[in-house]
Amino acid sequence: MIYTVTFNPSLDYIVSVNGFELGKTNRTDSELLLPGGKGINVSIVLKNLGIDNTALGFMAGFTGEEIQRRVEEIGVKADFISIEDGISRINLKLKNIEGTEINGQGPKISKEKREELLQILDKLKEGDVLVLAGSIPSSLPDDIYKNIMKRLEKKNILIAVDATKDLLLNVLEHHPFLIKPNNHELGEIFGVELKTRESVIPYAKKLQEKGARNVLISMAGEGAALVAEDGSIYLAEAPKGTLVNGVGAGDSMVAGFLAGWLEKHDYRHAFHTGIAAGSASAFSEYLASREEVQAVYEQVTSKEYKEQ
Repeated sequence: MIYTVTFNPSLDYIVSVNGFELGKTNRTDSELLLPGGKGINVSIVLKNLGIDNTALGFMAGFTGEEIQRRVEEIGVKADFISIEDGISRINLKLKNIEGTEINGQGPKISKEKREELLQILDKLKEGDVLVLAGSIPSSLPDDIYKNIMKRLEKKNILIAVDATKDLLLNVLEHHPFLIKPNNHELGEIFGVELKTRESVIPYAKKLQEKGARNVLISMAGEGAALVAEDGSIYLAEAPKGTLVNGVGAGDSMVAGFLAGWLEKHDYRHAFHTGIAAGSASAFSEYLASREEVQAVYEQVTSKEYKEQ
């Protein structure tokens, strides 16, 4: 079974406002209300690809109930821990003002509720897959991902981590199966600017040296790169298509990679499926369907990089 963890799930209120003006009353031209959070996005894409999974996390108030209802409506099993105080966050995303969003804070997670989640994770067994994705609320310690991995490290569970900065660096010593920084996040870790596929390779290998088994780097329109555990390195251009909605594209790539790996245990196939899923979601109003992923997969090509 695959499990995803979203510590701070949300209701994403995605709107377009033509001619948006500050200081004035603006009216929406379109509206979309969706369950959000990186782990939830991974769960939804996995389900779209035909893979049953369970979404774990926390929910609070009427927004939490609506997040759970919508996740289950899609067909994902939601096993969220209920928090009595506060409400799960609402994130406002202005669709036609690229990159503009206002994200809520979310409820405070007590030590007792955190322990409840850890006890659920203790039940995972060999062969299971765990996805730890996204930022964490300020009420949680910044080594929570590391502590979860340490707690599970003898169970032979495949763990994917999609996080940034210290949250990511802290887990490397516990050998995550997959990490997926984008080129900007990778550059930020090492204090460099990375613009080409070839330029990310030495820094991805540094993360591998620190303990990561597979390093998948998303680069938006520049494509993607994979430094795999078996020593192979793959580079791919971005598939052709029109960007419709970039929200969830990186999460879709994680889901696609895991789906491809579980299907064939082949890194090139996993890489291609990850690229196809990420791109298909970017070309869609919402997260990509199985048919959309398959259509994009047909145009994905990659080359194996050989170091000089």
